[in-house]
Parts: sequence; structure tokens; C-alpha cells
Amino acid sequence: MSFGFWSLIPVIVIIVFALITKDTFISLFLGVATGFIMVAGGNPIKAFNGFLETLTEVMTDDNTAWVLLICGLFGSLIMLITEAGGALGFSRLAERFLKTRTASMIGTWILGIIVCVDDYLNCLAVGAAVRKITDKERVSREMLAYIINSTGVTVCAIIPFSSWAAFMGGLMEKADMLGGYSVSGAYIHTIPYMLYGWLAVICVPLFILKVIPLFGPMKSAERRALDTGEVFSAQTKAQLKALPDEELKFKGKKCRAFNFLAPIILVAVLTVTTEDLLIGVFAALALCFVMYLPQRLMSVREYFNNIMAGLADMFSMLVIIILSYTLIEVNGQLGLVQFVVDIALKAVNPALLPATIFIVIGLLSFASGSFWGLAAIAFPIVGPLAAALGVNPLLCGGALISAVAFGGHICLYSDTVILTSASTQVTNAEYFRTSAPLVGVPFVLAAIGFVIMGFAL
Repeated sequence: MSFGFWSLIPVIVIIVFALITKDTFISLFLGVATGFIMVAGGNPIKAFNGFLETLTEVMTDDNTAWVLLICGLFGSLIMLITEAGGALGFSRLAERFLKTRTASMIGTWILGIIVCVDDYLNCLAVGAAVRKITDKERVSREMLAYIINSTGVTVCAIIPFSSWAAFMGGLMEKADMLGGYSVSGAYIHTIPYMLYGWLAVICVPLFILKVIPLFGPMKSAERRALDTGEVFSAQTKAQLKALPDEELKFKGKKCRAFNFLAPIILVAVLTVTTEDLLIGVFAALALCFVMYLPQRLMSVREYFNNIMAGLADMFSMLVIIILSYTLIEVNGQLGLVQFVVDIALKAVNPALLPATIFIVIGLLSFASGSFWGLAAIAFPIVGPLAAALGVNPLLCGGALISAVAFGGHICLYSDTVILTSASTQVTNAEYFRTSAPLVGVPFVLAAIGFVIMGFAL
């Protein structure tokens, strides 16, 4: 079933209500409800039954279970590290080097690039590590969220040993887009064409150093933080739990940075070697048990209480993830992806194909909330189309990977935005409102770049 242009309505509802209410859950719920009412032809009972069936499918899906376990248990890991004084110890260590406001933001940017193994790990770990430092330097949490997410999904896309490389390389092989290289070789040769990823990462220090002046809501957020010391917006603060004063809590106690670094490094190493982030998280939880109890940082009871407290802190985020996946499913039932791809990509000038791929798939990724799933749908279409029009397949692959990276960077109901928001304690809606104008800069530059490269190559 395809609703054609009308399949865009749920997405429009979400964006409009996100801007009005500044509440992610309400916006997502209304968008999902709109989608199911459309599928059911306006019948509320049929729409509710469709929602329940799809929700059941989402909840029993292996990928959903994996993501929920990752996010929930990472909340537990962060709670353990925090309660052991590891996060404070790392912050104190970093403060020796990051002694100015600009240095704290550049340091966050560099740390985000270093933690490039997996975008989930990046979003969650970097925020927990630096937010105390940036708070001290009066950096708004909105700006912190922008910096972290700009070095998350984008860096993972342009690094050849990340989870993105393994997945996207496999899709390029199936679409016959290797250009005579091996899977790894083709991905490496595609990296220079991932313009959006490069530009998104490069723009961050340009904004920090004021080479490109801040503008829009982010400029206001930064002015608020600088003038008043209030790093949270009023909307975010209203939904934020009171946080304990870590300095007071750990007064007179030795807080070791090693208690932060060892579990995080273990997660990164095992993610690379096993290609499964979940194994790394479980191993890190076990390492915390082995490390923290002998140091008398917590008892066995406190260890497990912290695990449960971390899960509880992540609960609202887990609900948003489930709603997001349900939205992706109803968008599929509405025929959103196929409608846009069929119209946009099959009536295009060969030289403009890379730019068209980037713009259309990028906007579709932003609208649908689908990234890897969208790439899996689009690669089998883009591959034969590039071959038929005689366009460089690696350039088209770079444009497509850039497009889905853009969606992950800004869509307010994407996994990475949800995780970044949880890590920096801002709402998804606030992240979208303040970051969208800044993200628009590399998007426009990348689109221009793909036009130039399309004609040149």
C-alpha cells in the first residue's frame, strides 16, 4: 500500500508538535497515532489493533531487543562508573589539560573522534565523561550535545573499522558497487566521497573557534550559559531530576580516572574484536564488579542497586526508542520510502545523481527515522541505477552513506540523537531545535560538493 504524498503527514505532525510542545514523547506518539489512523482508513478500532500488532512485532524483533539491552545496560555501566567516582576522577584528570572554555569544547570534539568504534558507545560515553568539565566552563548542554553527536555517527561513517563500515560495506557488495575492489578496499576508497561526514566533523571546531559565527537558537543557548551560568534550558530543566553534587559526595575520597577508563576501553576493544557492542557492555559490567568491590567503592548490594538505578534512568529513553521503531514500521506501511525513492531517483541527470542521492535519501532519512534500514532499501536501487547511467559507484556509495549519516545526525527520533540527549541530559526536541540550523551548514556544503563531483567525475 502506498499513500503517495500523504505518507509524509505523520512526519510533518511530529516535527510541528516537537517545535510547539518541545516534548519528544508527545510528538512521536501523535505522529505514530496519525500513521495508524491513516493506514486504518480512519477507523480508530482498526488503528488501535494495528498499533498493537506492530508494537508486538517491534518488541519481539531481535534488533529491538539488542538495542534496548545496549541502551539500558549502558545506563547501568554509567551509573556504576559514576557511583565509583570514576567519572569524577576522569573529569579531574581532564581538567588539568582543558583549562578554558574553548579547550573544554575542543577536548570534547577530540574525545568524540577518538571513541569512533561505535556510534552508540560514542554518544553515551563521551557525554558522561565531559559534561562536568563543560558545565564548569559554562558551555550549554545544547552545544555539548551538538559537539558529541557531530563526532558520533559522522566519524563512525568515515572510519573503516567501525560498525558502520562492516554493515555498509556488505550492502555495497550486494549492490555490485565494489568497483573491482574487495569489500574493505571499496569502503576505504569510498571514504573520500563521504562529504557530509567530513564536513560535519570539520564544522564543529569552526563553530567553537568562531570562524563560523554561531546563529539561531544555539547562539541564544550559549549566551544564556555564559551570562547566567545556567547550562540547561528551562524546558530541559523542568524535566530533569535533581543531580547530586559529586564534589561534595566524594569529598575526601580518592577518585581514580582508571575506574572510568578501564571499563570504557574494554567495551571499545571487545566491540572491535567481537563485532558486538553488547558483549563489550556485559564484560565491562563484570569488570566493574571485579574492580570496585576490592577497592571498597561499593558493596555487592550497592553494585546491583546501581545496575537497577541505571536501567531506571534509561527507561524514558527506551520508551522513545520503541516508539521510534514503531514509527519506522508505520512509515513502511504508508509506503513513504518507496514513494520518495521511486520518484526522485529514476528521473535524474547522470551528473546530478550523486547530489540527488544525497539530498533525497538524506531528507528521507531525516523524515523516516530509518538509517541502516533505509540504506538496505536504497543500495539495491542506487547500485543498478549508477551502473545504467555510467556514474562512479563509489561516489554514489559515498553520497548514500553521507545521506543516512545526516539523518542520524539530526532526526529527533533517531537512535543517536536519543542517546546523545540522554548522555547530555537535554530533551530530543531541544537538541533538534538548537542543532538543526548548525547541521544545515555541512548539509548545504555537501550538496554543493556532490554537484561539483558529479560533473567532474
